[in-house]
Amino acid sequence: MTNPTLAAGAVERHLRARRDAGRGLLMPYVTGGVTPGWTDHLRAFAAAGADAIEVGLPFSDPTLDGLTIQQASQTALARGASTRRILADLAGTGDLGVPLVVSTYYNLVLHDGPEAFCAALSRAGVGGLIVPDLPVHEAGELTDVAAAAGVEVALLASPSTPQARLARIAERSRGFVYAVSVMGTTGERAGLAASAAELAGRVRDVTDRPLLLGFGISSPEQAREARRHADGVVVGAAVMRRVLDGAGPDDLRAFLLTLRQALDQECDRPR
Repeated sequence: MTNPTLAAGAVERHLRARRDAGRGLLMPYVTGGVTPGWTDHLRAFAAAGADAIEVGLPFSDPTLDGLTIQQASQTALARGASTRRILADLAGTGDLGVPLVVSTYYNLVLHDGPEAFCAALSRAGVGGLIVPDLPVHEAGELTDVAAAAGVEVALLASPSTPQARLARIAERSRGFVYAVSVMGTTGERAGLAASAAELAGRVRDVTDRPLLLGFGISSPEQAREARRHADGVVVGAAVMRRVLDGAGPDDLRAFLLTLRQALDQECDRPR
């Protein structure tokens, strides 16, 4: 079992406090730079009861993103989005009251180097980082550099992750553990895969660090079911499909409120 008192940073303390108060955690995602005024979406997320917000740095050759997030990334890149511009936008957003977690591929980390990249995140007010193509056995340099900059690197676990590697992921991960609910890419799905519950249980066996389920969480029903197995959910494609279809901050706030209510109802459910 991971010792939670070791190196728990601001993101983990925030999520752990909310979880321990009985709250189901909600982390919506937005691709940085996808629309003019895209940071208004962040304010809508916070107003809807998000507990953390994931901001994707668009990358031209994604390997883990499904069609919707790919389209969002291409839209952002076509608008001239870059890491520097997105971080500048975040720095100008002000305190949203919830942690910001950036996600991107390792190529963008290597572009400036881990130290410069993590320092830039810190200056922009970002507290967490997800790098889905970074395997745990190669994560040491980045996690150490990030920790020195006050940035927590959350690692991913998938249904195919062997238990021994899962323990290493839980030990090395900071902030939370990101459990990929299904083998495949990001994207909306009709139901929560059975593999989600099995993976969440295996993560629970090795750590009490906050556990978020992602990939395919698209509806209040799925969020409620996911909450029965994990501490909360990450919602990406379902948000970005609405953004690509023209939804504005008010529309996104209304959608996320339905997920917030579902998570709250599950927490209030008699056990």
